[in-house]
Amino acid sequence: MKLAIYPGSFDPVTYGHLEIISRASKLFDKLVVLVSVNPSKPSAFSIEERKQLLEEVVKAEGLTNVEIDSHEGLLIDYFNKRNADVIVKGLRALSDFEYEFQMAQANRKLCYKAETIFLTAKSENTYLSSSMVKQIAMFGGDVSDFVPECILDRITTRLKKD
Repeated sequence: MKLAIYPGSFDPVTYGHLEIISRASKLFDKLVVLVSVNPSKPSAFSIEERKQLLEEVVKAEGLTNVEIDSHEGLLIDYFNKRNADVIVKGLRALSDFEYEFQMAQANRKLCYKAETIFLTAKSENTYLSSSMVKQIAMFGGDVSDFVPECILDRITTRLKKD
């Protein structure tokens, strides 16, 4: 069984993330969407909240081979613990590639069997980021084109400034 891990902060999950989750779930027997902690990014949602949002989105999409988990620490430690085969990363632009390429090389150095595959976003998702969604929602903007409907209300309620 081929096990892939798709790590990210998912703060919050967007249609861009969902695109990568859906496509990767078709390539592997099992896909773990791993909510990770990025200490350099402040989070709007707790790890548990992000997991819950992802679980709802995955369930709504009917993706039965996708598991949601979380990890605080090195991705490669989780990769080894789960005996995974592949790390999946989504790319929106060339700037994403530069960073993700460095991370892939570091992971490969830490674990020789850590393969990383890159899935490029559809053109309509290349501009989409969680940071952008948070900023639009904070100022009361409509983010319904950016996040799945099943979680839209919670995202807008949480992020909208009083």
